[in-house]
Amino acid sequence: MGRPLARFAPSRFYISLTLFAVCGALFSAWNALRWTPSWIAAGLFAISALLLAVVALRPVVAIYETHLAIGGILIPWRDIRRIDQTGWNTPLAVTLTLRDQQRLLLLYPGDVDSSSKLLGHLRRFSQEALLDGIPYREYWGEQAVAELTAHSSAGPASDAAVDATSDKDVQSAAPARYPLLCVEDEAEVERLFQRLKSVGHLESKNSDEK
Repeated sequence: MGRPLARFAPSRFYISLTLFAVCGALFSAWNALRWTPSWIAAGLFAISALLLAVVALRPVVAIYETHLAIGGILIPWRDIRRIDQTGWNTPLAVTLTLRDQQRLLLLYPGDVDSSSKLLGHLRRFSQEALLDGIPYREYWGEQAVAELTAHSSAGPASDAAVDATSDKDVQSAAPARYPLLCVEDEAEVERLFQRLKSVGHLESKNSDEK
């Protein structure tokens, strides 16, 4: 299987919240022995602890070049046909639709930065999928996808081609030169320059004698 390109484990923050809810449920139940309404708080804490435990104990999500691993579930990227993001960003909740129309809810209890990176990996590797209803090439941009595919397939040769193209662009972008003198004036300037170069001055002999 090889090493994963990225690995996303549940955040310890949700584990801490689960422990806090469990302690709250136990404390409320102890108070309920003397004050009956505390059973309400104990029940709410218990339900919260159960939901948080379900979220905090989610399996690790791993990104490979060929597939997605959610715990022991391996999903080839080519089998993912839709990626639909829900309104949950932290924890991240994404619906995956597979080739056989099976729908899978990916729930990742992580922070905002990790959730954003995971979502980016899912969208980047699922080249056969609709991303929130948008085709892959249209979502990322047709030209960007084509350049990325060509660059990855051509290897070092593509780098030279890109450099050559860049040089041509720079040359073509160089400013054009426009003549400042007419043809007669340019000829006169050239004649004076050649005289200055050979004689060392521009004045005639008559002016020198005077």
